[in-house]
Amino acid sequence: MNQVLIVDDSPTIRRMVRASLADLAGGAEFVEAGSGLEAIERLALGPVHLIILDLNMPDLHGLEVLAFVRSHAKFRGVPVIVLTTRGDDAHRAAALQAGATAFMTKPFVPAALAARANELLQLPMSAGHA
Repeated sequence: MNQVLIVDDSPTIRRMVRASLADLAGGAEFVEAGSGLEAIERLALGPVHLIILDLNMPDLHGLEVLAFVRSHAKFRGVPVIVLTTRGDDAHRAAALQAGATAFMTKPFVPAALAARANELLQLPMSAGHA
């Protein structure tokens, strides 16, 4: 069963993401975090197979969370989908350069998020980022 960490300060967005990913291939269990610090705490509690990460959050920015994830060997291969309202080229480039596996903007199409998540969960954990 896939463990999916949803990191967003909006409970509504977290619910929408969870609903969008409810039918992931292989099933999914969801863990949620409402801030960057909470996300890092959640990572320490158990295995995570996919992270859905907002950029704009209280305490730690999403790019700081992403830097933490990529700097630890235990999490380095976990796919991270950045899901944010910041759709400009600068934010996209910064997220991808920091190690995001995929970049999507809000509002998002649930089927597109589910398709991308399913695709990433099929890749070996050591696969490169695109």
